Amino acid sequence: MTRTPRRKRNSRNGRNGNSKPAKLYALRLYITGQTPRSSASVRNVRKVCDEYLEGRFELEVIDVYQRPELAKEAQIIAAPTLVKRLPLPLRRLDGDLSNEKQVLLGLDIKA
Repeated sequence: MTRTPRRKRNSRNGRNGNSKPAKLYALRLYITGQTPRSSASVRNVRKVCDEYLEGRFELEVIDVYQRPELAKEAQIIAAPTLVKRLPLPLRRLDGDLSNEKQVLLGLDIKA
């Protein structure tokens, strides 16, 4: 399990300049070992997060071979699977996440 904490404040009060607090995205990416597909999914998610959610996301990468209990608890039946836990609603995206437009839509991010 790898955690990538990415919390930065855009200003002194933690707001994004629009007087609304910035939404924190809590994401979990379930992968299966160090396969090319798993590596591609991690790379693709980090790219989207770094570009569109800079400082507003927390990405947890979970290898289902090392932590099968977490996959079972989350009812993961395919990997790679990205789960957006926050902000609500909860969303799941499957595959290598190479279609950026589809990932942005699934995460409710305006490009």
